[in-house]
Amino acid sequence: MECRIKWVENMTFVAETGSGHAFVMDGAPEHGGRNLGPRPMETLLAGAGGCTASDVVVILKKSAQLVSACEVQLKAVRAETDPKVFTSIHMHFVVRGKELKESVVRNAIKLSHDKYCSASIMLGKTAAITHDFEIVAD
Repeated sequence: MECRIKWVENMTFVAETGSGHAFVMDGAPEHGGRNLGPRPMETLLAGAGGCTASDVVVILKKSAQLVSACEVQLKAVRAETDPKVFTSIHMHFVVRGKELKESVVRNAIKLSHDKYCSASIMLGKTAAITHDFEIVAD
């Protein structure tokens, strides 16, 4: 996997991924940024959310569950001193579908958390990661 980060100006950077995608990251105005994109740490948190959400959807589909939507709401706390790593992350899953089995959804989230989601497993080295979920019937 590869990625290239280019400084544009002030605290604005463009990330170019090895898969051919690009996005802008920017610092907060109080740190010289112009708020043109997410902060780098927000991008890291979003990556963990995307990683685990995709795991959960794949696992539910492979388990013959009729999943129609999956959302993960993440709330993170960072250390107050440098390095300001994440110290806790809570993931709230909202899974929508028809006749979803609670035990299967719980197991899909657990498998992602314990085995498959590289991003959250890596972040779990510095942050206490918790999760819960709700099921919404279609």
